[in-house]
Amino acid sequence: MNKSLDNIKLLQGNEACVQGALLAGVRFFAGYPITPSSEIAEGMAYYLPKLGGKFVQMEDEIASMAAIIGASIGGLKSLTATSGPGFTLKQENLGYAIINEIPCVIVNAQRGGPSTGLPTKPAQGDMMQARWGTHGDHSIIALAPSTVDEVFWLTIKAVNFSEKYRTPVILLLDEVIAHMREKVIIPEPEEIEIINRKKPTVPPEEYLPFKPDQDGIPPMANFGEGYRYHFTGLIHNQKGFPTSNPQEIDWHLRHIYNKIKQNAKNITLYQRHFLDDAKIALIAYGSVARAAERVVKLAREQGIKTGLLKLLTIWPFPEEELSRLANQVELMLVPEMNLGQIVLEVERVVRGKCQVISYNRVDGELINPEEILLKIQEEIEK
Repeated sequence: MNKSLDNIKLLQGNEACVQGALLAGVRFFAGYPITPSSEIAEGMAYYLPKLGGKFVQMEDEIASMAAIIGASIGGLKSLTATSGPGFTLKQENLGYAIINEIPCVIVNAQRGGPSTGLPTKPAQGDMMQARWGTHGDHSIIALAPSTVDEVFWLTIKAVNFSEKYRTPVILLLDEVIAHMREKVIIPEPEEIEIINRKKPTVPPEEYLPFKPDQDGIPPMANFGEGYRYHFTGLIHNQKGFPTSNPQEIDWHLRHIYNKIKQNAKNITLYQRHFLDDAKIALIAYGSVARAAERVVKLAREQGIKTGLLKLLTIWPFPEEELSRLANQVELMLVPEMNLGQIVLEVERVVRGKCQVISYNRVDGELINPEEILLKIQEEIEK
């Protein structure tokens, strides 16, 4: 489809996130400036008032998460953005959003850690925190783009997932993807699929705010529309009130877990590169996937049948695709800018069907194609 020059933009990753969020219908942002995500807050502060939306700079990340929860309950598609230390502070209220099935999006532009760590350097150290950072049994959706264009589209996808499945969604950037600039073709609004949360079809006196329809998702009435109901951080029944009934407790926890698990096929996104005849598979995500794509080309120039499975959805983990791939290849190599996080999931899924090794870097520098290729060559020579 031909696009005018006005649709072609040279955008930073964080800027692409802003554009995607606005087109997806986000009209509320609450956050606190933190490197390397601050440009998202700046963009939202600039654009939201022009669209009738609201931007609030909060006093901290705990309050920021609480604010987007409140805005979502009131009917606004809501988003916040942060980095490692702020993501840690959001975890308690993230759990509150999960247990109450409140749609919202949390962008985490990862940097080196722990603590203040490396504010201006890339890392992928928050992958397991995205899954298990808040306590208790729960489900989560987390997406990880590796290009600026993917940031744009996955931001839209994150908002749609949050609305469709009535759940918080995490968008995991890293400093490189957040700050690099690439061409993005911005579609017309009518070209974008927009999903809005289901509304109740029953009158207020018959409404059960946590009773799912046949698709497993409860309709959500906005506060202020005549539907009065109760939110609590306690385990609650379908009316929203705390319960000590073992059957209701068991049902509720399984419900918030299974509504994601049962829809995993529709949520797990990935890309296959040269995997049809591959004997060695790279499993990569984020900025490292860019290096891995180059490795595939370099390896094949040397006659090494190598392919790449690029993960766009991290959680729920794409187990079925990994399991199929494990029956084909002899070796899986997982390069990560951490000391080994997603490789643990790969090992769990593969269950010894093929060899799994990791390549890790945590010095604040990118993993480059040459070092991954060297690791492959070393394994072949063993």
